[in-house]
Amino acid sequence: MADAHKLEILRGLVKFKSNTQKIWGVLVLLSIITVVEVGFGIYKPESLMTKFIGMKILNWIFIILTIVKAYYITWDFMHMRDETKALRRMVVWTAVFLICYLIYILLQEGGYIESVYSSGYVKRDF
Repeated sequence: MADAHKLEILRGLVKFKSNTQKIWGVLVLLSIITVVEVGFGIYKPESLMTKFIGMKILNWIFIILTIVKAYYITWDFMHMRDETKALRRMVVWTAVFLICYLIYILLQEGGYIESVYSSGYVKRDF
């Protein structure tokens, strides 16, 4: 039954011989994504500071990479790859929808709070 799990990552691009090798491969992949995020956070390239859809491109990159990491952790470490298609879609797409909704709410509220602090008056009264 231990061989029932698929020993590949990145849609079969990289294949492993054992579960231990796969765990190390996933660790390396997630570490690379984290290093890229930390590098962007430290250096903050000026070319990524332009606004796109109301937010800096750098912030979009952070959000996308974080969602990719969360999806991949769910896909491999929670063994969603080995489940039925319906269960995978229920778990993964529900989480993606809720994360996107949370991001929307945080951006709306953060933008409002920033405008109140910068202008000094309440723009909307709930």
